Amino acid sequence: MHLPQPTGSGESGKSTIFKQMKIIHQKQFSRNELASYIPVIHQNVLDSIQAISMFMQLNKIDFVRFGNRHLGQTVFDSTSLTGEPVYLCSELADEIHQILQDPIIPQVVERRGEFYLMDNADYFLDAVLRIGKKGYVPTVADVLHARQATTGISEMHFNMGGLPVHMFDVGGQRPERKQWIHCFESVASIMFCTAVSEYDQVLLEEKNRNRMTESLMLFDSVINTPWFKNTSIILVLNKIDVFKTKLRKARYFPEYTGGDDISKATRFILWRFMQTNRAGLNVYAHLTQATDTSNIRRVFASVQENILRNTLQESGFL
Repeated sequence: MHLPQPTGSGESGKSTIFKQMKIIHQKQFSRNELASYIPVIHQNVLDSIQAISMFMQLNKIDFVRFGNRHLGQTVFDSTSLTGEPVYLCSELADEIHQILQDPIIPQVVERRGEFYLMDNADYFLDAVLRIGKKGYVPTVADVLHARQATTGISEMHFNMGGLPVHMFDVGGQRPERKQWIHCFESVASIMFCTAVSEYDQVLLEEKNRNRMTESLMLFDSVINTPWFKNTSIILVLNKIDVFKTKLRKARYFPEYTGGDDISKATRFILWRFMQTNRAGLNVYAHLTQATDTSNIRRVFASVQENILRNTLQESGFL
């Protein structure tokens, strides 16, 4: 059974789900595998503080605490993109932690819809002192939160309740999407993963392009492709935890009138996706928090049931 996993844009959480499948259906990460994520996690921390610093500079936003102004410039210079990887030493981690305590930082982060800031920024910046310690080894939670753009195609084989599954992890950024079609031959189900929390965010590739708009456009192109007329769609509405937190702070769709009611908001987003289903395919929607293993385990139990039912129908047993 092939279960490829496309996504609307980068950071939708599909690679996190791919990691969860390893945890649930294969084996836990070894110490060496955990350690291999150190450069990625260091870079996530540095990219996040760099994004915040750059936004402050471009908008002429000063630190409230005078001493942080010089320190902020020092950190900005230390983390500037040079093409060379920057190591997060304990000294740099201490400096980042200090400027994060400035009262202006929460106000800047509140404006994250105006600039590109990774969803995992809060998680890793809160843990910057731990991550910067000598001898740091990532936890499983750290690995699940780690953000690394997927390039190319990764594959995984596992059994799900006796059902053999062949899952692909494919790149979400625009340059990677042209490779997806090679994954789609003879598939029974397609998993389309989108982050509901991206409704007020911009693309990494195009700063004036809304991520949710991009995901809707891509979902439209996938679900209405003639090649998939006998394929079921598993629509994963991911990052529900982030969505709950930010819904009361930011609006995007002018036609949405449900306020900060999470049920109304998720139904509205699901409705927007279903409006594109002109092909009339079977769509099974799930709300997920990809970093929560127990949540993903429950969701995939339901996915397994749907795949098995479709397989039996195709075989004429139902």
